[in-house]
Amino acid sequence: MQRADINQKVLSKNDVAAKKLRDFFRKRSILVLNIESSPGSGKTTLLEKTLPILNKRHKIAVIEGDLRTENDAMRLKQLGINAFQIETWDACHLEAVDIERVIPNLAEDLEIVIIENVGNLVCTASYDLGEDYTFVLLSAAEGDDKPAKYPLIFLHADYFILSKLDLIPYVDFDADRCRKTVLKINPKINILSLSSKTGEGLEEFIETVSLLLIKKKSG
Repeated sequence: MQRADINQKVLSKNDVAAKKLRDFFRKRSILVLNIESSPGSGKTTLLEKTLPILNKRHKIAVIEGDLRTENDAMRLKQLGINAFQIETWDACHLEAVDIERVIPNLAEDLEIVIIENVGNLVCTASYDLGEDYTFVLLSAAEGDDKPAKYPLIFLHADYFILSKLDLIPYVDFDADRCRKTVLKINPKINILSLSSKTGEGLEEFIETVSLLLIKKKSG
C-alpha cells in the first residue's frame, strides 16, 4: 500500500509539471510529439530520414532521452537538427521536469518539439510530458504479440507506427494480426506503416506531422 502511495505522489507531481509544460506550449502554438517504443524499433532512424525534410518547412527541436551517451542527439545534429540530449542515468523514462530543464534552450520561433523517449514499452506510458500526441513504434523484428503483452502504451497512444516493414518477409510477423490487436486495445488509434530503409510510408509520416501542426496553430 505504501508503494502505491509513493507511486501516486510521483505521478501527481509529474502531472503538475506536465500541465505547466502544456500551457507553455499551447500559448506559443508549439506542437509537441512524444515518440515511444522499445529499444531498437527505429525511432532515431525515422527522425534521421524525415526531419531534414520537415526542418525545411518548420522550425523544429528534438529532445532525446537515453540512459547513457549523447549518440542519438549527435546523429541528428550532424543533419542540422537542433537536438538536446537528456541522460536519465538508469531511469527508464523521461519525466516532465526533464523537459522543463530544456525549455530555456529552445528557440523563440519554434514550431515543433519532438521528444524521443527512452526505449521502453512500460514506464514511458505512465508519464505525461505535456505532449499533444503520442506515437508508439513497434518494429516487425519484435513480434506481433507485443501489443497484447504491453497494452497500456498502445491504449494511451494517438498513433501506432508499424516500422521496419522491409523485415516482414524474413521474420515471423503477422502485420494484420498486429494491427487488429492494437485496434482492439485502442479503437481510436491512428495507424501508420513504414520502412526507414526503403522509404515506404515516410511521406505519410511527414504529412501527418505537418497536418498536426496546422491543427495546433488553428486552435
